[in-house]
Amino acid sequence: MADPLGLPQIFDAQTTRPTPDLRIPKVSSREEAERVAQEFEDLFLAEMLRPMFANLSTEAPFGGGQAEETFRPLLIDEYAKSISTAGGIGIADSILAEILRLQGLE
Repeated sequence: MADPLGLPQIFDAQTTRPTPDLRIPKVSSREEAERVAQEFEDLFLAEMLRPMFANLSTEAPFGGGQAEETFRPLLIDEYAKSISTAGGIGIADSILAEILRLQGLE
């Protein structure tokens, strides 16, 4: 079952139990699993960094105004990738191990 945006419904409407039709995307190799785990950590870190920048002023004399406001999400994404590439916080390792276990690629 999908919502109006086309996203799969992962929880039953009456409960918070996952629905049985929730499927984990299939990866075909360890390299693909590593890429997926790294992307997940990048996304997680970006979401954790966003609140740090939420109330920063983009006004003069030191702010970048409209352009800074427009490009700030891209900068945050790049900060997250940089942190993740430098070793991250260990989420990618845990996610990779779980993907490999679930997909039988251990």
